[in-house]
Amino acid sequence: METNETEVTGGVNEMLKLTREVVGGIGAHLRQAIVGRDAVIELVMIGLLADGHVLLEDYPGSGKTTLAKALGNAIESTHEALSTFRRIQFTPDLLPSDITGVSIFSPKENTFNFAPGPIFSHVVLADEINRTPPKVQAAMLEAMGEKQVTADGKRYALDDLFFVIATQNPLDVTGTYPLPTPQLDRFLFKIRMDYINREAELEVLERQFQKAKLKPPALGLVSRDQIIACRQSIVRHVDVSPMIRRTLVDIAEAIRADERILQGISTRSLVMALPAMQARAAIHGRDYVDAEDLRVLGPFLFCHRMERAPGSPDDEAIYREVVRGPMEDLVQALLSHA
Repeated sequence: METNETEVTGGVNEMLKLTREVVGGIGAHLRQAIVGRDAVIELVMIGLLADGHVLLEDYPGSGKTTLAKALGNAIESTHEALSTFRRIQFTPDLLPSDITGVSIFSPKENTFNFAPGPIFSHVVLADEINRTPPKVQAAMLEAMGEKQVTADGKRYALDDLFFVIATQNPLDVTGTYPLPTPQLDRFLFKIRMDYINREAELEVLERQFQKAKLKPPALGLVSRDQIIACRQSIVRHVDVSPMIRRTLVDIAEAIRADERILQGISTRSLVMALPAMQARAAIHGRDYVDAEDLRVLGPFLFCHRMERAPGSPDDEAIYREVVRGPMEDLVQALLSHA
C-alpha cells in the first residue's frame, strides 16, 4: 500500500512539474507577443492541454492573430513533415480542398499523390472562419471532431497535437455566415476578447516604439511530445469527484429545462468539460478539480452551445442565473466532505 501511495504521489508531482514547464514555456511566448490578455492566455493554454479547440470573437485588430501565431511559434515540432503553425484565411470563395489538400497526378509514377493542405499542422489559425460557406465549415468540423480529413474518398489522420484557434467577426459584420450549432459544439471554449485597459494599450505602443531598437530575448521552445505527455498525465492524475460530475449534469438539466433556451447543451460538452477543468486545476497546482474550476470555466464552456429564444437576455446572463442553485449545492457538498 505504501508503495502504491508513493507511486501516486510521485506521479502527481511529475504531472505538476511537467505542467509548470509546458505552461511556463508557452506562457512566456504568449506574454511576449501580447499584452493585457492574461485571462485569455490561460484559457487558450487550458484548451491546448485539454485537447480542445478555441473560438475567439472580436473585431479586427484585437490581437487574435498575434496570439495564435505566438502559440505556434512556441512549439517545437518533432515531426519533420508537419509545420508547427499554419494560418488559413477563410474567404467566401474557399473550397474544402484548399484546407484539406488535393491529389495531384504524377506522370512519372502514373499515379495520384496526396498533397496535404495547411490543416496538417500542430496549431492551425482558422482566421475569420465565419466568412466561408457551410461546405468548408463542414470540412473543418470533421477535422476538429475526428482529427482526420477526407479527400477523394480517402481518410488522412491529423497529428495528435492538432489544435485549432478559430477567429470570427461578430455576426453583425457584413459577409459573415453564422456557424451552425454542430460546429460551435466542437469548440471547447468561445472567448470574446474585449478591449484591453489603458495601461496595457500604452505598453503595446511602447513595445512597438522600442521594437526597432531592442531585440526581444530569445525564448526556449516547448516540444510537441511534452504537450502530449502533459495532456495524458493531467487526465490520469487530476481527480474529478462524483460531486463535480453530478453538478455538471444538474447544470445541463437546468439549462435544458429553462423556457428561454430553445436548445440546451450536449452530452459532448459535459465530456469535454472534464479535461478542461482538470487542466485548469493542474495549472493552478492542484491534483483535484474544485468548484472554482467549474465556476470560472462554465461560461466559456457552455454559453456558445445554448440557443436562446428571441427576446431573451444574453447567453451569459441566463447561464449565471440558471447555474446559481447547482453551484451553491456543490459548494455546500464540498464543504461537508472537507
